[in-house]
Amino acid sequence: MADDEAKKAKQAEIERKRAEVRKRMEEASKAKKAKKGFMTPERKKKLRLLLRKKAAEELKKEQERKAAERRRIIEERCGKPKNIEDANEDQARKILRDYHQRINSLEEEKYDL
Repeated sequence: MADDEAKKAKQAEIERKRAEVRKRMEEASKAKKAKKGFMTPERKKKLRLLLRKKAAEELKKEQERKAAERRRIIEERCGKPKNIEDANEDQARKILRDYHQRINSLEEEKYDL
């Protein structure tokens, strides 16, 4: 019986210590949660990722806008390219006359400046 009571006392002591440790761990976790601010490391990481994606989208849009502006200016200055592969002789002559006339007018403007 003494053995039985000693085992029970030892078991009770172990349970008491476990409960004490469990209580300390819970308090530590509560304190840790209370310390955490709004921006946890996971949230910061996610925010950085979203900002990088947004910046990449903005950069892509800006590049597309610049490319469209570049194409518009080139078309404005040079005119749209004409298809001379499928043109017959009369159409090719007309296209060449237009180009020649444009070159002459640009040369005149250049000398005037």
